[in-house]
This record gives sequence, structure tokens and C-alpha cells, in this order.
Amino acid sequence: MSEQDIDRQLVERARQGDKRAFEMLVEKYQRRLLRLLSRMVKNAEEVEDIAQETFIKAYRALPNFRGDAAFYTWLYRIGVNTAKNYLAGRKKTMPTLSDQAMGDDDEPDERLVVQDLNTPETALMSKQIALAVNEAVDALPEELRSAITLREMEGLSYEEIAESMNCPIGTVRSRIFRAREAIAAKLRPMLGTSQDTRW
Repeated sequence: MSEQDIDRQLVERARQGDKRAFEMLVEKYQRRLLRLLSRMVKNAEEVEDIAQETFIKAYRALPNFRGDAAFYTWLYRIGVNTAKNYLAGRKKTMPTLSDQAMGDDDEPDERLVVQDLNTPETALMSKQIALAVNEAVDALPEELRSAITLREMEGLSYEEIAESMNCPIGTVRSRIFRAREAIAAKLRPMLGTSQDTRW
């Protein structure tokens, strides 16, 4: 039995009033949802609140879940929309990847910086490249930034991204291609690569 089949059974049981079935879905996807939301909202307490609101909305919307997409893809879409509405209501902007790359001491977060510690020069170059990538991503329009983040950081498939962004898969492919091209244009001068080479 696939994960999607298990989720469908849990959804069906939750629809019939089995609260434990929905709790199992919450336990299964809570960490992934929190990780996604924390890329959109900086404050950890706000992330928790948005996640809770997402699960409440999902529970209320269970009768509308058709099951033609994976449950977590449907849940992600609710989460992203809830976060966007929250940010719009608070007139906040989404934190950028470069904000996330910087730690408390204004040093790039090692997990978001490509590392090659053989020499100080390569370490510095790696940090510069990572910051350039982050700046390029920051400069992207929101739909391109969301698509590349879901693909490269969350590891979602094109189909899952299309479902969570509520757009055709061709649009997702185009957005990811355009995002990668914009990032490559920023990196070419640093890497000394030609115009016809992506990296």
C-alpha cells in the first residue's frame, strides 16, 4: 500500500469522525509543514500559529479533498496560502534566502553555503557564490522564487509543485527554467563561464 493510499484511508476515517486519524496526519506532516512555513515567515511562534491554522483549515476542508492529488500537496497549498494571507495582512515580505543564509553572528549559515574547506580562498569563493545565488533568488518575482524553492529546497516533483501552486505543470517548468537562468546569469561572471553555459 502506497503512502498516498494510507493518507486516503486516514482522510476517509477522519471524514467519518475519527479524530485520531486526523491526528495521525498532523503528526506525519507537521514537521515538513513547519519547515516549509519557516522559509516564508521568520518568527517561530508565528510559524507555529500559521501551521495550526493550516491544519484547522485542512480539517474543515476535508469534505472538499478529492484525492486526485497527494494529501500533503493539498496541505502544502493550504499552508502556503495561509502564510501569504498572513504576510499580506501584516504587510510583511517573505524573508529572503540571503536572510536565511545569515546566522545570528552575520556569518552565512553553513548548511546554506556550499563548502570546500581545502583553502581559505575556496571557502571565501564558496561563500560568495552562495550569497550571489541567494541574491539572485531574492530578486526573482514571487512565483519564480516559490517554484525554485519548492523544487530545490523542498524537493517536490514538478507535479507536486503544480498542485501546490495551482497552475499547469508547463507553467512550473517554465518558472523553474526562468529562475535557473536568472541565477546562472548572476553566477557566470564569478565562475568565468560563457553565455551558452548555464554554470
